[in-house]
Amino acid sequence: MAKYEQQVRDILEAIGGEENVEKVTHCVTRLRFALRDEDLVDEEKLEAIDIVKGSFSTNGQFQVIIGQGTVDQVYRDMMSMTDIGESSKSEVKDASAQKMNPFQRAIKTLADIFIPILPAIVTAGLLLGLNNILTGEDIFFDGQSVVDVYPQWADLAEMIFIIAHAAFQFLPALIGWSAVRRFGGSDLLGIVLGLILVHPNLLSAWEYADAQTAGEVPVWNVFGLNVEATGYQGQVLPVLAASFILAKLELWLRSKTPDAIQLLVVAPVALLVTGLVTFIAIGPITFAAGNAITDGFVWLFDFAPAVGGFVYGLLYAPMVVTGMHHAFLAVDLQLVGTGDGTFLWPILALSNIAQGAAAFAMFFVTRNENVKGLAGTSGLSAWLGVTEPAMFGVNIRFKFPFICAIAGASIAATYISINRVLAESVGVGGVPGIFSIQAGSWLEFSIGMVIAIIVPFALTLLYGRTIAKSQFK
Repeated sequence: MAKYEQQVRDILEAIGGEENVEKVTHCVTRLRFALRDEDLVDEEKLEAIDIVKGSFSTNGQFQVIIGQGTVDQVYRDMMSMTDIGESSKSEVKDASAQKMNPFQRAIKTLADIFIPILPAIVTAGLLLGLNNILTGEDIFFDGQSVVDVYPQWADLAEMIFIIAHAAFQFLPALIGWSAVRRFGGSDLLGIVLGLILVHPNLLSAWEYADAQTAGEVPVWNVFGLNVEATGYQGQVLPVLAASFILAKLELWLRSKTPDAIQLLVVAPVALLVTGLVTFIAIGPITFAAGNAITDGFVWLFDFAPAVGGFVYGLLYAPMVVTGMHHAFLAVDLQLVGTGDGTFLWPILALSNIAQGAAAFAMFFVTRNENVKGLAGTSGLSAWLGVTEPAMFGVNIRFKFPFICAIAGASIAATYISINRVLAESVGVGGVPGIFSIQAGSWLEFSIGMVIAIIVPFALTLLYGRTIAKSQFK
């Protein structure tokens, strides 16, 4: 007899039966279903099952939170008890994608590109935070940094900066690798494409504005066309567009080229054509578009920082539910690439902290031991930057904690936006995120964190113990 036989039967019954399951796989904590009809799901019955800690639908997948370790056995039992058959994550994603509209597919594509490179970006952000501690003034000493007072630490700080900054310096190579792979091409060619766009012989994108003002932008003459010999450091859109063209061109060439000469034709032609088209047309157009998007956000936060902060704080958590938040990572990276820093990412960090605070409050509100345990562990997880268990397992499940968290995040985001808090990099989206904040804004960000903790916790606790107390008898 399967260990979780009854629970598996209950789960299948609650999601509309075995016949409603098109594909199913699992990750570290969740069962991931591609269902034929999500309207058949009885979420109340599903979440009443003792091993189920929550459920949600996103990107065409219906996900059931089980918990680390337990989910492995539940999945094995489901496979042994049914004729559904095992599926890979990619197969479930493909089946889910067929149910998406074009906008959802576009968001999913961005997620598929950026999620694989997040570990490198977050690691770089943490190390840049360590560099900030060593080189930032007024952290430990008035008007001086640690390396000013202790010069023997200067070379170590420079080494840390080089190690940390590499991911941002060569960001197009990371994006090229992931994007070309996502579009079906050879990921190695994606890396090469990204490196081409930041070649040291090109004028750095960070020096472009000064060179343009001085009239010193280097130019190639290609068949009578004047093409600016500029790089795309810190840029996102140029390498995304170029990666799409490279992947599709490579696939087309492979289908038309005899196997015997593919090595001599496919990669050289694909890279040469894509490179020429990128430098002549794609690069300048997307460079201007990326800067226009960045300038638009900068204008909003300069013209009305309170409004910009409040609105982004209000919308960020709902965007996470829909998956739209992945689109803003591209904007964050673009803002970081300007060298001034991003004002969006600190709001992300505060939103995660607020969701964790609301989940912690539910620990004191609920009398259900399963929910209490999930609230405590998921609250800590959210404070460390992983919000899914808190948001989907606790806050959205009971609705009012989610709303209270959004309220706290909005207030905190308004405060830090008014005080011009910027992050020098994308780091851990929670309490450790302070290390990615510019050193001169640590106090303001800390106050923002206090707001993001106290407001959601107090509102959730008050509402849960008064208006909603009948839910928890």
